[in-house]
Amino acid sequence: MKKLFTTLSNIWKIEELKERILFTLLILLVYRFVSHVVLPGVDPTALGANEKSGLLGILDMFAGGSFSRVSILALGVMPYISASIVVQLLGIAVPSFQKMQKEGESGRKKMNQITRYLTVAITIVQSVGYVKTQVPAEAILLPNTLFLVLSTFVLTAGTLFVMWLGEKITDKGIGNGTSLIIMVGIIARLPIAISQEFSARVGSASEGGGPVALVLEIVALFAVVMFTILIVQGVRKVPVQYAKKIVGNRQFGGVRQYIPLKVNAAGVMPIIFAQALMFIPGALTQFVPSLQGSWLIQFSNTTSLAYSLTFAFLIIAFTFFYTAITVNPTQMSDDMKKNGGFIPGVKPGFATSTFIDDVISKITFPGAVFLAIIAILPSIAVKFGIKQEFAHFFGGTSLLILVGVVLDTLQQIESYLLMRHYDGLMKTGRVTGRTGVPAASSNAAL
Repeated sequence: MKKLFTTLSNIWKIEELKERILFTLLILLVYRFVSHVVLPGVDPTALGANEKSGLLGILDMFAGGSFSRVSILALGVMPYISASIVVQLLGIAVPSFQKMQKEGESGRKKMNQITRYLTVAITIVQSVGYVKTQVPAEAILLPNTLFLVLSTFVLTAGTLFVMWLGEKITDKGIGNGTSLIIMVGIIARLPIAISQEFSARVGSASEGGGPVALVLEIVALFAVVMFTILIVQGVRKVPVQYAKKIVGNRQFGGVRQYIPLKVNAAGVMPIIFAQALMFIPGALTQFVPSLQGSWLIQFSNTTSLAYSLTFAFLIIAFTFFYTAITVNPTQMSDDMKKNGGFIPGVKPGFATSTFIDDVISKITFPGAVFLAIIAILPSIAVKFGIKQEFAHFFGGTSLLILVGVVLDTLQQIESYLLMRHYDGLMKTGRVTGRTGVPAASSNAAL
């Protein structure tokens, strides 16, 4: 406890860090305040219990409840994330985008501009779909056409506003702005989830189990979080030896460093891709009434065995796919060769590329399986009688985002402390982020 208070005191002594943290908290407070503003032309009292379940419930969690409240920020940053994914895939498949990625800062600005334009287009399409399917007709106070046009404009402006807030946090705050906004939206649902679970176990609306069941659930949640941290942090360090170079009277190189190959190099992207595909059966049954009694209906139920198995299979497949297109062993081998580095016992060039590819293949499979397990844990938790609102925190994209964002933010704070020669947040003096290497030496990992 004394160590914690000392660290907090050290953080407060660093003026720049203190200003960044306060600015971040202010922006997040503004976001949470605006997220409770209802769309113009909607009667909030007529919304009633507009709670979402299944896949829509997951979207509502990412939006911090704005989706079900019919807020002006109902779509949140999801259109921006979708646009970023599309641009990222185009950067892998389209030569002109590949060239843009290699142009340095100017290329990055062009890619960001394209992402923004694509975000506007995606938001307009999603706004129309949201207004037509998610806003109760009895809550609309304006003529349908006027309400559709006005809501599309407001929802698009709301998404752009959230993007702007995220960029401000990234530039003048601490951590990644977009990720922090998503994290705050997820955490905002935690008190409600705990309250519902408490009532279900020991409250007035008790369904059985008592305090013992509640304690066991908390212990299980803690174990899941620890397991998730292991997956996020897990790396396979490949040793790299650099040849000695004598320049004048100084010696360069001749030291051994490591390439940290992540067990889960794909992050949360496989879950996002898999969830996008799992939306299709539900959409078909919704727009084609004759299919509502068919076998497709079980893929709309996130707790069904068919859904869980299909979801897990898609995550494993997308993990291999995304890792293959984002991690390039050949380029790593070429960069290593240009800088005079080699893996001990492995010849430079093709042999090194083959070795790295083999290591990646061996660690990706267990990483993909563990990622799939984390993704379907909420469904398993529901089967054990845990309320769905609370079960969301037992795994899935939400837990991975929470763990990853917290680790990255702590890593940035750690780097500020170490630069000012203060002790770090941990007794070891190092907090490792998702790169799996200490903050102070992450730039030298390669």
